[in-house]
Amino acid sequence: MLISFNFVVCMKKIELEIVALSHSITQTHSYAVVLGETDGLRRLPIVIGGFEAQAIAVALEQMKPSRPLTHDLMKNFMSAFNVDLQEILISDLQEGIFYSKLVCFSENDTVEIDSRTSDAIALAVRFGCPIYTYNHILENAGILMEDQESHKRKNIEAVGIEESTATVGEDLSLLSIHELQTMLNNVLENEDYIKAIAIRDEIQKRK
Repeated sequence: MLISFNFVVCMKKIELEIVALSHSITQTHSYAVVLGETDGLRRLPIVIGGFEAQAIAVALEQMKPSRPLTHDLMKNFMSAFNVDLQEILISDLQEGIFYSKLVCFSENDTVEIDSRTSDAIALAVRFGCPIYTYNHILENAGILMEDQESHKRKNIEAVGIEESTATVGEDLSLLSIHELQTMLNNVLENEDYIKAIAIRDEIQKRK
């Protein structure tokens, strides 16, 4: 009975939220999305690719791309057929790789679909659905934040795009408003939305 009880506790789902999106410290040309417990101090950093980072950033910042991104297309397709994304579950961790599932609901059924974790998070932001994982995954791959002030940061209204992500290879503070606006238009045309966020924030600071 004790073994069964411990197993149930271990498999209890823990809700997460996006705390930050930043350049990966460990891998060049990669990003890390940092998830945090909604009711705790543990953080779960997950390395993702640049395309997926941009897809998450666009949705977090509520930017409107000139053309639908792949995850926008997926959401539109699912909505057209009355399929709702109820939640995503980061269900396993093997050799440093996170495995996730999309829990989808329709009028007739509820199904779980295997997904890359980065894609699952990008869709979760668009659907506004919760993100869950299990305690043993947080125990194995999570980081405990001792600082209470760090814990309070997750209560801010906007999710943080960390300063390391905002660094775009040049000092934006040295550019004029006109130069920033020209640069913003150029990066939007090239669909570099993470860089666009940093430039947009610099423009807003001048106003």
